[in-house]
Amino acid sequence: MELNHEELNQIVGGGFKIGLAVAIGGLVSFLIGAIDGYLRPLKCNK
Repeated sequence: MELNHEELNQIVGGGFKIGLAVAIGGLVSFLIGAIDGYLRPLKCNK
């Protein structure tokens, strides 16, 4: 079975959308964790 150009673009496009969603989710989680760590430092740091 041979894929045409349009079908190949659909495969690549789907993977890109998932990768972009994972990257944005990771960045948001990191920022939330960094802000939370800054506002509520560990008790042993006091």
